[in-house]
Amino acid sequence: MSRNAPRHDEDNPVTKYRTEGFPEQQQDQPGLTRAMVPRPDHGENTYIGSGRLAGRVALITGGDSGIGRAVALAYAREGADVAIAYLPEEQADADETSELVRSTDRQALLLPGDLRNEDFSRSLPAAVIEKLGGLDILVLNAAYQQNRDGLENLTTDEFTRVMETNLYSTLWITSAALPHLHPGASIITTSSIQAFNPSPNLIDYAMTKAALVAFTKALALQVGRRGIRVNAVAPGPIWTPLIPATAWPSKLPTFGQDTPLGRAGQPAELAHAYVYLASSDASYVSRAVLPVTGGKGL
Repeated sequence: MSRNAPRHDEDNPVTKYRTEGFPEQQQDQPGLTRAMVPRPDHGENTYIGSGRLAGRVALITGGDSGIGRAVALAYAREGADVAIAYLPEEQADADETSELVRSTDRQALLLPGDLRNEDFSRSLPAAVIEKLGGLDILVLNAAYQQNRDGLENLTTDEFTRVMETNLYSTLWITSAALPHLHPGASIITTSSIQAFNPSPNLIDYAMTKAALVAFTKALALQVGRRGIRVNAVAPGPIWTPLIPATAWPSKLPTFGQDTPLGRAGQPAELAHAYVYLASSDASYVSRAVLPVTGGKGL
């Protein structure tokens, strides 16, 4: 074997996961994992923890599926108890995520509700502290996007839904959490490649993801002296229920094919980024935006 040859197929990032596009399919929002073809990989059979988050408690919004599920699984395998917030319509996905967390002998707290409701959003940190005994990691991951066929067709109701889900809830939850966070706590937002390279069909979603970058950087300056780190992860095209629920089935056969690696990413490929930013390994990392984009530049 050549010294420079891959030792295993999984060493090649181009062929590690599905290289072709995806079959045309469509779901109503918010979308469910069980209806996806093929099902995403969340690291169920591959993520191995090493105790990097032992004894910590995490709250993950949108933690029932996709990136949120991969992060919940990874955090649990790293030793953390995990609370996930999700829409009641996503109960089936939440139950599956809960089983994954509990299979690691960690606690899983399910918090169903609509993040667009201010009272519900603001209640989340206290609920986690009451049930799990603390709050160390806040992952603001929940998001809503929809295909927009021209700005003139974007209704105020739909624009409001995107803003409330992606931005208002972020402000409400973080505001309620901050009085309870201590030195060593970590806040992680999920931004997107769309914040830096927006698609015209996702104009309102891209606006919110750009705003989250500003939120992350401003908040990091505000709370840094308290020993609280604030960072963002910027995913590229990742195969999650959000994609078949975006109402663009004709785009799925080429989804992710425009990245330098030539394929879409899987939720499992995001987990290590969120673990790193939450752990003491990243003790000198704050106000950063970590790209996981298949090579697309920010």
